Amino acid sequence: MSINKFHLVLFIVFSQFSNNISAQSSYLFGLLPSINVNYKLENDWSLNTKLESRHLLRSGEFNGIIERKYNYILTDLSMIAAKKVGLNSRVASGYLIRFEEEKLFHRFIQQYTVLQRLTNLRLAHRLSTDQTFSPMEKPEFRLRYRIASEVALDGQSVDPREFYFKFNNEYLNSWQDYGYDLEIRLVPLLGYNLKSTNKIEMGLDYRVNSFLNNNTRHSFWVNLNWFIEL
Repeated sequence: MSINKFHLVLFIVFSQFSNNISAQSSYLFGLLPSINVNYKLENDWSLNTKLESRHLLRSGEFNGIIERKYNYILTDLSMIAAKKVGLNSRVASGYLIRFEEEKLFHRFIQQYTVLQRLTNLRLAHRLSTDQTFSPMEKPEFRLRYRIASEVALDGQSVDPREFYFKFNNEYLNSWQDYGYDLEIRLVPLLGYNLKSTNKIEMGLDYRVNSFLNNNTRHSFWVNLNWFIEL
């Protein structure tokens, strides 16, 4: 599928979502800050450690009740090891632990990523699976596909002290307790390359799920990301 056709399909799908907003659907709005530390190791190995937390500022229903109240939701700590297996591809595997209220969740992650370098544009395709376990809930199994694009805003590559634009689009298939759900994410980000080992990004992480059973849930998270290369 060409990029133009892909964007056309995406436009049609989200036009349908916007038509359903007037129906009963809930939303969340909050902050999603994260710190990513990536260690380059020998023999094309790397290790990524990520700390991310979620903070709710507002919730309610479209054309309905609105609640403005701060609420800490959760913290994720993950560690993923990756190995370069080709000129533009790598495989990865890792573990994530989630702290949510008084619950603990354990997630095991497997990923395969392919990078495409085009003129003034970099595309990354990532296919991943994960399995989440907790004593409090049924196991959850997910299959995910993400396409991410990055464009330099000054020149053909992102150099130190330059801005860039990134756009992520992800589809998450989830199976839990004999139930199925699909979540779609759209994440536009503005980034700034402080230097070769430091980047910051800010944008909006939009997520929509539960639309298959006519109980659509929308989430809007302000992303604040800091990337460190060691």
